[in-house]
Amino acid sequence: MLSSFVATIAAVSCGGPLAQDKLEYRLGEGDSIRINVFGNPDLTLETRVNEAGTITYPLVGVLKVGGLTISLAQQVIAKALDEGNFIKQPQVTIIPLLIRSSQVSVVGHVNRAGRFPLETFNTRVSEMIAIAGGISPAGADTAILTGERAGKPYRKEIDIAALFLQSRSEEDVTVAGGDVIYVHRAPVFYIYGEVQRPGSYRVERGMTLRQALVQGGGLTPKGTERGLRVHRLDRENRVQILSPGLDAMVRPDDVVHVGESLF
Repeated sequence: MLSSFVATIAAVSCGGPLAQDKLEYRLGEGDSIRINVFGNPDLTLETRVNEAGTITYPLVGVLKVGGLTISLAQQVIAKALDEGNFIKQPQVTIIPLLIRSSQVSVVGHVNRAGRFPLETFNTRVSEMIAIAGGISPAGADTAILTGERAGKPYRKEIDIAALFLQSRSEEDVTVAGGDVIYVHRAPVFYIYGEVQRPGSYRVERGMTLRQALVQGGGLTPKGTERGLRVHRLDRENRVQILSPGLDAMVRPDDVVHVGESLF
């Protein structure tokens, strides 16, 4: 008999064990499961845990499985079959099909924030963000996952773009019931002075000051690149006034001022 949720899934999934830390999932109302008994195909059953946390299983009738881990629920069914003298020492396997009792909250700068049920046992962060409608135009490329693992607080910052641009799929961790995914606003910079479109703009990956000028619509007839100054906070939150080259990187919250030519 398999001893944990992860072990159960590893035995039946072609993809192997989860990359996530092992989670002892507990069955709840609305979960759909498949029950197999080794050597007894007639006892294979797909069923749903009802509002009372019970299922009805052939030969043994109503069984309470709500609130139990997969391994404990397997033991309950096996014990009922054994004690009823139907099958001696049965090997019972439960495979989760739809996990509806657990929910994950997706908040912040997504297109449809809210609480969403886990439809499968191995839903990952990127999939939950997709369920929430994706990251909004004002949202950052990173998401912060918080929750609990092994009874301890869990927090992980995930670079969503890097999952695909840099093939870092191992960072796309599996979520668990009760997790919260937060997407912060995208970092911005500010540009004013002798530019065509002063205002605030998103800091893109690898953005240079030259690109920032283009984002601001370019120089006005009075503007000059030599009059460019960057106001930037240091680690002590003091404002530094810098005169970097146009190929210098833009940082979040930079304030770029384009001065007027003297000639």
